[in-house]
Amino acid sequence: MKRALDGIKVLDMGGYIAAPYCCMMLADHGAEVIRIEPPGGKVDRELGPFAPDGQSMTCGLSYQRNKKNITLNLRTDRGRQILDELVRGTDILVHNSPKGTEEADVFDYGRLSKVNSALIVVAVSGFGQTGPYAERPCFDAIAQAMSGIMSFTGYPGDPPLRPGLNFIDFNTGARAALGAMLALHERASSGVGQLVDVALFDVAFAMAAASGCASEYLVNGEIRKAVGNGGFYAYCCSVRVKDGYVVMNIVGNNMWRRMCRVLGREDMIADPRFKDNLARYRNYRDVDGIIGEWAKDQTVAEVMAVLDKAGLPCGPVNDVPASLNVPQVAAREMLVELDYPESGTVPVPGVEIKLSRTPGRVARRASLLGEDNDAVYGDGLGYSGDDLKKFKEQKII
Repeated sequence: MKRALDGIKVLDMGGYIAAPYCCMMLADHGAEVIRIEPPGGKVDRELGPFAPDGQSMTCGLSYQRNKKNITLNLRTDRGRQILDELVRGTDILVHNSPKGTEEADVFDYGRLSKVNSALIVVAVSGFGQTGPYAERPCFDAIAQAMSGIMSFTGYPGDPPLRPGLNFIDFNTGARAALGAMLALHERASSGVGQLVDVALFDVAFAMAAASGCASEYLVNGEIRKAVGNGGFYAYCCSVRVKDGYVVMNIVGNNMWRRMCRVLGREDMIADPRFKDNLARYRNYRDVDGIIGEWAKDQTVAEVMAVLDKAGLPCGPVNDVPASLNVPQVAAREMLVELDYPESGTVPVPGVEIKLSRTPGRVARRASLLGEDNDAVYGDGLGYSGDDLKKFKEQKII
């Protein structure tokens, strides 16, 4: 079945999460993605969790599904020449080498555009290609900290808290994929590629600012503070019940009136402390106490049944095993099992974006390190078996 990006060729030079995740999304939708690693593999292969044979199940397997894999030593002149040969037949090159490093110079858009003027270079970095911090190293946690997100995450009085997953990395990867698609669409009319510059800090700061915290301070002079599991300007809470926790989101006065009726507290509808979203946000401790008292002697199922009947958004706080059993996971094919020669069966996430006519799919397992050297260098670039043997001896591939 046809996929949306059939015929698009991508070189994945990235490591860790954001850049490989970007390329994974493109590969899911049909792009021919070749991941290029040094002969010994990228350092992200050292990151767990690990399969029984020691393979990284995230950076080594999950994010690399649907991709080919070749090895190439870019620290050699011949390796860089071979990269340029690959670039001539490529639509998109994605890398995450920080500005100012030797590898970043190899991936410089000005240089590569002379090799292939139609090439789109997606540069994923911590702070972007410009500005005073462009050459500083950065990971997800740094971006969250410097953007202000950690300052209002957690409970009042506790140290700043980072959420339990690298959501800036994943969001940056998705935005890098979007940037590549914007440049690809523009190229259809101009015939010329361009540089797509995506930074973890920019994404983190934009998400924080989009939540209103920047305008909240600049316009109203208010500094957002941590409120635990509460919501900002729309009531949210994680309520303890007899056998677990239930999260509920009460957005707007219509939902609030329904919640008051569920609680048997219609007097709260006219209470000035709870008159609107802002008032409920400022008095969230009072709301937490009232809802907590109502829920504490009920089970998750009982609370969910009442809230569902009232049309109020809610959900149980699942641990990982429980989340795997949510019926939507199977119905939406959000977990796919792939078989690896040494690792055995490894579950990987399904395709998040569902297209009706040209759906993406997890079509193949990740290639092992260098598994596609013969096909890419031999069939693709025309090198002979003797050439490849020599390249291996010279540690070029």
